[in-house]
Amino acid sequence: MSQDTLALGKPLSLLSPLSGLIVPITDVPDPVFAERMMGDGIAIDPTGSTLLAPVDATVIQFFKTSHAMTLKTDDDIELLIHVGLETVVLNGEGFKPLVAEGDKVKAGQPLLEFDMDYLARHARSLMTPIILTSPDVALSSFATGMVEAGKSQLMVIGGSPEVNVVAGAAVIDCSGPPDAQAEVTIPNPAGLHARPSALLVKECKAFDAEVRLESHLTEGRADSVTEIMKLNTRQGDQLTIRAWGPDAPAVVNALVAAIEAGLGEDVSGFDAATFASTTDLVQLPEEAPLLNFASADPNRLNGVKAAAGMVVGKIVHTGDIEFVYEEQGVSTAVENQHLDNSMIAVRKALSELVSNLQTVGKQEQADIFAAHLELLDDPAITAAAKEFITEGCSAAFAWDKAIANEVAALRSLNNPVLAGRAVDIQDVGNRVLADLCGLMVSADNWPNNAIPVYKDVTPSDLLSLDLDKVVGLCSLEGGASSHAAIIARSLGLPYLAGVDVQIRELKNDAQVILNADSGFVQINPTLADVEHCLTFKEKSEAEYSAALACANEPAITRDGVTIEVAANIGSLADAQKAVELGADGVGLLRTEFLYLERVTAPTEDEQTRIYSDILGAMGPERPVIIRTLDVGGDKPLPYLPLPEEENPFLGERGIRVGINRPDILRTQVRALLRSAGKGKLKVMLPMIGALDEFRVVKKLVDEEAEKLGANVELGIMIEVPSAALMAPELAREVAFFSIGTNDLTQYTMAMDRGHPRMASRIDGLHPAVLRMIAMTCNGAATADRWVGVCGGLASDLEAIPLLLGLGVQELSVSVPTLPLVKAKVRELNLDNCRRLAQEALTMEDGAQVRELLKKWESEV
Repeated sequence: MSQDTLALGKPLSLLSPLSGLIVPITDVPDPVFAERMMGDGIAIDPTGSTLLAPVDATVIQFFKTSHAMTLKTDDDIELLIHVGLETVVLNGEGFKPLVAEGDKVKAGQPLLEFDMDYLARHARSLMTPIILTSPDVALSSFATGMVEAGKSQLMVIGGSPEVNVVAGAAVIDCSGPPDAQAEVTIPNPAGLHARPSALLVKECKAFDAEVRLESHLTEGRADSVTEIMKLNTRQGDQLTIRAWGPDAPAVVNALVAAIEAGLGEDVSGFDAATFASTTDLVQLPEEAPLLNFASADPNRLNGVKAAAGMVVGKIVHTGDIEFVYEEQGVSTAVENQHLDNSMIAVRKALSELVSNLQTVGKQEQADIFAAHLELLDDPAITAAAKEFITEGCSAAFAWDKAIANEVAALRSLNNPVLAGRAVDIQDVGNRVLADLCGLMVSADNWPNNAIPVYKDVTPSDLLSLDLDKVVGLCSLEGGASSHAAIIARSLGLPYLAGVDVQIRELKNDAQVILNADSGFVQINPTLADVEHCLTFKEKSEAEYSAALACANEPAITRDGVTIEVAANIGSLADAQKAVELGADGVGLLRTEFLYLERVTAPTEDEQTRIYSDILGAMGPERPVIIRTLDVGGDKPLPYLPLPEEENPFLGERGIRVGINRPDILRTQVRALLRSAGKGKLKVMLPMIGALDEFRVVKKLVDEEAEKLGANVELGIMIEVPSAALMAPELAREVAFFSIGTNDLTQYTMAMDRGHPRMASRIDGLHPAVLRMIAMTCNGAATADRWVGVCGGLASDLEAIPLLLGLGVQELSVSVPTLPLVKAKVRELNLDNCRRLAQEALTMEDGAQVRELLKKWESEV
């Protein structure tokens, strides 16, 4: 294949990614590397087990088997790092990724950890090639002898003015149909990984032709190892080979033969016909379940509450925006200019939107669209689009494809938070694409009391809504952690996410009741249902007004017991609002707001200032319980890479992150202790499941407290059954308990509370959960410790009599519900609540408990 090769003019120095002994690439015992089929480079026989970034770059490819990755510098230089030889067959065993595909990394940043002992016993060799895969740059010099990771210079790229040009190469026109084409089934057990890809490239270069490969609707050049590997092929996949040029038929035949022969791998046991017949899935027919997990009521479609509220409205189905554009571009210069113009226009519109939102005091929304501005300027997405343009694509097609690739990559990670960011990228992408296609992205003419149904709602969708018409919204995808959910809550717009797909079967203008509070859409409501909803809403508004009038009065039961009603907060603004609504204190300050949506961890000084401000806002008499960082699971941090886990909710999350990474925990503890003098501070640890976890963290806290001359009460959250079962033992050492009923319920019931089909089954009033709460309160009483509830059950007015009856002494609730919860406490007699709780513990399920509560409410 014809290819000009230029040496890089400006030298680029790379640090050694590993400590160890330099091995010339020609001495690597693998011909793919030794013969430079993938490119020039160097190898290291490692003495250390942590791979560092050799240069500032972007991780453009990270194999699922974790054994190799490709980095791309800002100068578009690509570098393949392949840890060990024949390590692809280990299928990820022995490797611990510290970054993900798409991450930007700095020189010296840890990328990957590997078990040297395991690899030495199971792989051919630990020898690690570092290969320069860009065809238009040259290796100028490299180190010899021993090198130290992150400190020694490994190699220098470029710096020579020499130009090595393959002369006489004719430009091959690939704009029309291919001159030859064939399909072949990939027989390689691990697909086209590094070695077979390199041999395929070598085979290709012997012919005067331009060759493209396609699999899974993804296309790549056949003269690029990295592009072949990006096809992400597996054994049994179909590969389409297309070729243009004089040798097109010959190269296609040669590649088909080479692939069928295994490209250097033993594929003698592979039979395409047998493989296809044994891997074809036979779909079983849908059956009626023995127990209806979706809903017991055919007129209810379940979902997940993303923003609270209950309204009556009419369904409006929103269709995906249809963008029409030409695939082929006019010229590279013209299409690049089109893209630049649209990005300038969208940047201007987003900047004005951010400014307008800041002017009217909507800082949270402004921050979301400021983040959209950052996404718009993401160099990786722009570079990908412009690369498609250079291949002859139109600006619209190129941009659409670049965005689609980025969104698909994030969604493939099976992470709800990152999936939410994928929605943001799509939102930004649609803005630019709409400008390129000359479209106005806006809502249709909807009826009054509209409830639009989206596949997945974006922040831009929400800000385009006519709130004089729209009363609520639903989406088939999304969740409570999305930016759309944050905006919906700020707008006071009820929002139900993850709704059963059957909602698409409803006709436009169909009347429904959207009950986001209880997590369902009621279809076919009767006139009585509608009247009940409207009456309930009016009654609720009147009750709230009455509760608000006496919000600052204490919550004392009729028999004279004072119950502390505190607030769950996540910012200084929340603290100020809590004081205004009568909070007795803060029962839970979620510190994640300091860590999320940023690229670096907050400093000790930054945290100290914010904690001090919140303590100051609450005043010297109101206790403030601050929970240490609770991430992992559904709340990852971009600068704190956690290993990919099959079930992150049972893995490294909560206090386990702090225990495994004590530096970040110690920094936060020091900031908390430094701010303790500004108010009545208590510290709470999330997801404690055993005594040794508490003890090791308490030791760290005590060490820092002694250094700083400060002291705080240290309590724990009860979120997992083991903590409830061990409550008497824990109570001897902790200052207080606060029950996180959201997690305690899902762990007790073994159901994900974000699962759309399981949502109706997850009930905090199930007797199993109530027994866990009772165990906690009884265990705390043995050591005279107090127990609070900071989970969603504390804000459930129906549940409050049960919680108090079980022994709960503090309720920490969402800020808006503070007046209502205090008003509810004032209605209760604690002795009656205790009798109610004991009876509830004997019930069989949550439905029976709720019937008991209805009967009890009618009698008291």
